[in-house]
Amino acid sequence: MRAYEVLFILKPDLEEEATNAAIEKLANLIQQNNGAVEQISRWGKKRMAYEIQDFREGFYTLILFQGDPETVRELDRVMRISEEVLRHLIVRREAA
Repeated sequence: MRAYEVLFILKPDLEEEATNAAIEKLANLIQQNNGAVEQISRWGKKRMAYEIQDFREGFYTLILFQGDPETVRELDRVMRISEEVLRHLIVRREAA
């Protein structure tokens, strides 16, 4: 398995329960697709550099995980069609 990180921005108008549910849904998706979540960092609401879908702020979250390329493809697919996610970026981490 390889080391990856995913940074994503959720809509700022979501309630706290909906935000937590969206983060848990993505973490569970990683685990269901032969991945292992190492760390979840909730950065909170931050102002974005430019407007996305009429939002000037977003809820930033970083997840560090281990997985296969298939895990990454499925995570990317689900995040693209998810209503809560404004933007996301998945990158492979270098081995330390």
